[in-house]
Amino acid sequence: MADMASAGSSPFLDLSAGIPGDSKPAPWQRAAMGANLLSPGGSLGVTIFEEMTTLAVSTGAINLGQGFPDEDGPEEIKAAARRAIADGANQYAPGKGVPVLREAIAAHQHRFYGLKPDPDTEVLVTTGATEAIAATLLAFIQPGDEVLTFEPFYDSYGAIINMAGATHVTAPLPAPDFLPDLTVLEDSFSERTKIVLLNNPHNPTGAVFPAYVLSRIVELAAKFGAIIVSDEVYEHLTFDAAHTPIASLPGAAERTITVSSAGKTFSFTGWKIGWLTGPENLVAAVRTVKQFLTYSSGTPFQSAIAVGLGLPDEFYTGIAATLRHKRDILAEGLRAAGFGVFNPSGTYFINVDTAPLGIPDSVELARRLPGLVGVAAIPVPVFCHPEGAERTRSLLRFAFCKKTDVLEEAAERLATLKDRL
Repeated sequence: MADMASAGSSPFLDLSAGIPGDSKPAPWQRAAMGANLLSPGGSLGVTIFEEMTTLAVSTGAINLGQGFPDEDGPEEIKAAARRAIADGANQYAPGKGVPVLREAIAAHQHRFYGLKPDPDTEVLVTTGATEAIAATLLAFIQPGDEVLTFEPFYDSYGAIINMAGATHVTAPLPAPDFLPDLTVLEDSFSERTKIVLLNNPHNPTGAVFPAYVLSRIVELAAKFGAIIVSDEVYEHLTFDAAHTPIASLPGAAERTITVSSAGKTFSFTGWKIGWLTGPENLVAAVRTVKQFLTYSSGTPFQSAIAVGLGLPDEFYTGIAATLRHKRDILAEGLRAAGFGVFNPSGTYFINVDTAPLGIPDSVELARRLPGLVGVAAIPVPVFCHPEGAERTRSLLRFAFCKKTDVLEEAAERLATLKDRL
C-alpha cells in the first residue's frame, strides 16, 4: 500500500518493536497497514486527513480535504432529536435499532427502489456506515479469504480487511470516467473471493456505476460464490442519473448487504446513525458481531432520523440540485487554476489532475496548496495500494459539501494558483 510515512508530515511514533517475543504483526498493526498508516519499518503515522486539517488550521486555509458539511441538516430532524431527548429516549436502544427507524428504513427502500426488507429481520441499525461495514466484514472473512474492492478505496476498508487477516484485492477505476475494465474486474475475482465490497456512488472518484457494471458484478459474485457488500451512503447525492442499488438487480438480493447512513444525506455526520439491509441469514450474522461492538447507539437520534427518511421527495431532489450548483462553482475555480478537472456524477467530491500544471506528484502539491493559495485538499494516491498510487499519482480530491460563499472564496483563491507556482 501507499506508504503513509511519505504522505504524512508529522513525526511517526516508533512502535516497530511490537510485542516482545512476537514476530507477527498485531491486529492494530495490520489495521494500520491496511489504512496506509504504517511504514515498512513499523512506524505509525497520522491519517492524511489529520495532516491536511492541521495544515489548513496553521495556514488559515479553507479545508476542502475532509468530507464533512459545514452547516446542519433540516431543522425538523434536529427538532425531532430534541423532542426525543425531552421525552426520555436517553437509554440503550434495542440492539438492532429502534422500531420506528427500522420501519422508516424499510419504507425508504420500498419508496425509492421498490425493495421490501422486513424491518424486524432484514434491517439493522449501526453506529454509522463504518460500523456496518466493519461488522459485516468481521462476520464473514478470515485468513485465507480475499475481499475485492475498487481502487481508489475508502481507507477504513483496507483497515478492517487487514485486521481480519484477509487479503485485500483491488480492481482499478482509471481516469477519466473512473469505471472498471470488465475484463480486469473478472481477473480480480478468484475462488478465494469471499466479499466484493462496492462503494456506489464512489468515494473518492465521484463515479456512479452504470447498470452494465453493476450487472457484471452480480454475475461474477454469483460465479465465485461471493457476498456483495454495497456501501451506498451517497445514494441521494447524484447529478446525472438516479441511484440504482445493486440489490435491486436480478440475482443480487439473496447475496447482497446494502449499507447507508444519515450522515451524508442529512448532513448530521456527528450523529453516527447508519444501517444495513439484506437477507435475514446475512443480517443475523452481522447482528451477532455488531452486538459485541457498540451494541446500540444514539437512541434519540435514531427516531429523529426516522423523521428525516420520511421527508418529501422535494427534499431529496433539492439536496442533489444544491450540490450540483456547488460542484460547478468549485469546478470553475479548479479549471481557472489550470487543473484537469473530472466532473463527478455523484458524491460531494471532485477530482483533478495536477499534471497540466507541470506537477506530477499530488502529495507534494497537497502539502504546498494551503500555503500557496489557502485551500486544502487530499491526494488520491493515499487511497491506493502502491501500483494504484502510481497510477493516481497526479490526482487530487476536493470536497464541495461546504457553504456556497466558502466555495466561491475557495474558487477565487484557486484561480490564482498558476501565478503563484
